[in-house]
Parts: sequence; structure tokens; C-alpha cells
Amino acid sequence: MRETQYDQLQEKLYYEKLENGLQIYIMPKPEFNQAFATFSTKYGSIDREFVVPGQNEPVIVPDGIAHFLEHKMFEEEEGDVFQDFAKYGASANAFTSFDMTTYLFSATDHLKENLETLLDFVQRPYLTDENVEKEKGIIGQEIQMYDDNPDWRSYFGVLQGLFKNHPIRIDIAGTIESIAKITKETLMDCYKTFYHPSNMLLFLVGPFEPEETVKLVADNQARKKISPQGEIKRIFPEEPTEAAHPRMEVKLSVSIPRCLFGFKEVNPGVSGRDLLLRELATAVGFDTLFSRSADLFNRLFNEGLIDKGFSWEYEVSEAYGFSVIGGNTKDPDRLMTIINEELAKVRQNGVAKESFETSRKKLIGKFLEGMDSPRYIARNFTSYRFKDADFFDSIKVLEELTHEQVNQRMAEHFEPKAQTVSLVLPNS
Repeated sequence: MRETQYDQLQEKLYYEKLENGLQIYIMPKPEFNQAFATFSTKYGSIDREFVVPGQNEPVIVPDGIAHFLEHKMFEEEEGDVFQDFAKYGASANAFTSFDMTTYLFSATDHLKENLETLLDFVQRPYLTDENVEKEKGIIGQEIQMYDDNPDWRSYFGVLQGLFKNHPIRIDIAGTIESIAKITKETLMDCYKTFYHPSNMLLFLVGPFEPEETVKLVADNQARKKISPQGEIKRIFPEEPTEAAHPRMEVKLSVSIPRCLFGFKEVNPGVSGRDLLLRELATAVGFDTLFSRSADLFNRLFNEGLIDKGFSWEYEVSEAYGFSVIGGNTKDPDRLMTIINEELAKVRQNGVAKESFETSRKKLIGKFLEGMDSPRYIARNFTSYRFKDADFFDSIKVLEELTHEQVNQRMAEHFEPKAQTVSLVLPNS
């Protein structure tokens, strides 16, 4: 077992890779009452075209299948797995993102029993023609519900405006038409490909004893017949650097318009520490511009152009990268004019050095505050680990980050030809 010491954080991380390829990471926190466990596969909504290990021809599967499979994993021949977790006082859940699917539980007691339950149900799919058909109706209702959600429509309007070919432009749940094509056999093919232990990661944080826990997991895996598997080849289409559409617009039953700006990374493909640096430099730059203490935010707020829901986010991986900025506004055109004028100045002159220092220190503080939350640690660690980055290096990267790096990052990211705006307007 490998041990990594993070002196600044006064934390230790233990790592073990089992014979079947499963990676185990444990951060012991004996002072925590609550434990948090995530069992994740590097498989998300964008993994729609791939070559199965041992085969030569690419496979294209229906959109929404990763999310569909996540729904089905909780079902068992008798009842569902939530009953098993409830018996041991645990709260369980799962989520599917663009590039990963995670199953999790939090508990204060019976950690061994809950961990066994987590490992077993994720590695024991129960699929029938009947329960697959039934699930299509349930997910279909979910898709229709989100179709009427202005936040969701404006967000995916940004992605559809930015990306011409990449599957990130498609809703994580798929469409009514795409899920209709999903079968028990297709689900099982995807399960066998992406839910192999060599494509998965178990992360545990809380009052876990590393040696004892690794032995429990190793014994659990040894009881299961899992054949070795080679590397999965994922296939993504070529994506132009410019945005697919400069403006996306939809009308819904809303009382006030919603306006989101999006910028696509023109140079995606980073991983590891470079990815962490790019993300944190972007976060510091965005905080100087759009946080509630920023001059631009206060100008827009005082003019009544935005409310306190105005926000931003940035996401980057080896296959894509984008930012989303905005919120509700009574005058989308005026908001677009002001923001684009300000971003042009930022590309030319950078951000103020004093604002940079304030935002950099603020993000360091937020990171340290998050280290008191097992949920925060678990959700972030796995996501970065799948991108070959170490989440716990964040504080070092932030401490070493320079004003010049952030200015360079803002000039690079706010590329006008890679911009779109997504509007949700009132029906009337």
C-alpha cells in the first residue's frame, strides 16, 4: 500500500491497486463522525462511441445510456438496494455526469456492511426486458420535466450553441427517441465494457482503517469472477474551434428572461497538473470579474440588469472545456453589450492585481474550508483523479499562481469566435 503525506493539509492518503485493476484510495479522518464512500466508473454521457476491448470495430450506442444504466443499477430482483442501505443507517445516491458515473453512501455506523453493499450492488446488475421498458417511461417523464425547466434549457442551449459535433451538446439523459432504442442487451454490453474494475475507482473518507479496509475490499473482489480487460478506446468527433451558433433562443413560460454566455476552449486536451492549473487560473480570473464583490457584478446589479442568482461555472477535461456565465435579466441585449465590452478590456489589459490577490486567497480559504466536508472531498477527488490530476495539489497550485498566468488565461479563454449566448425568453 502506498502512502502519500500532504504536509500543508496535515492529511494522509492511502492507495492500493488490486489484481483486477480496481484502484482504492482512502483518506482516514478518525475525527469525523460521518464517512463518505464513492464507487465510480469513468463512464459518462459523452461515451457514446468506443471500441470494446478485444474487438476492432467501433460501437455507437444510444444517447442517454450511461444515465439509464445508473437508474437500473439500484434495482434488484427483490426490491431495491436503498432498503439494504437503510437497514444499516446509510444514505445512498448516484449521479451521472458528462464523463463519469458515481454511486455513493454516507453513514456514521456499520461502515463495513455499507461498503460491502456498495461494492456488491454496483457489481451485480439486474436487467430484464420488462424492467428496462418500464424505466423508459420513468426517464421519459424526467426528460419532459427538464424540457420545461428554464435553467436546464438555458444551460444546454449554451452547450448546443458552443459545440457542433461533440456529444457534450446532448442532454445527459438523452432524448425520448434515443432512450426508446435502448435494450437490455445494449445496457449489458455497456456495463461489461465500462463497469470493469480496471475502469473504476473506490474512494473512502472518514473513520476508515486503511489496512483493514483494503483487506475487506480485496476479499470482496476475490469472491467475484472478473476476467482481465484491456484498455477502452473512446472515439470523439472533430470539433471546430469556433462556436457552432453565436445565439440560441427558446421561449418558455417565464416571467423574466434568462441569459447565459458560453465560451468554448479552443485548445482542449489538457490533463494532470496542467488541467488543475488551467481550472484554478480560470476560477481566480472569473472570481475577480463576477463574484459579488467585483466591480462588474455590482455595476450590473445596481443597474437592475442582474439579480443575486448571477453566477459562473467552468468545466474542463481531456476531451472538452467550456464556461457558462449569467442568470436572469430584464434586458438581455443591454447585459450582453456591457459584458462583452468588459471582457474585451480584460483580454487587452488583464484583471487588476489587487483583485487577483484577493480572489486567489479567497479560493485557498474555500479549499481549506471544504477539507472539513467528507462530501466535498469525495466528490472532487474522484473527478480529478480520472483526469490524472491530484485534487489535493490545489492549494499548492493556487499559492504558486501568478497574476500574469491569470491574465494570459483570460485572454486565451474569452475568444469572441468561441462564444455563444443562450436566451430563454417569455412566451408573451
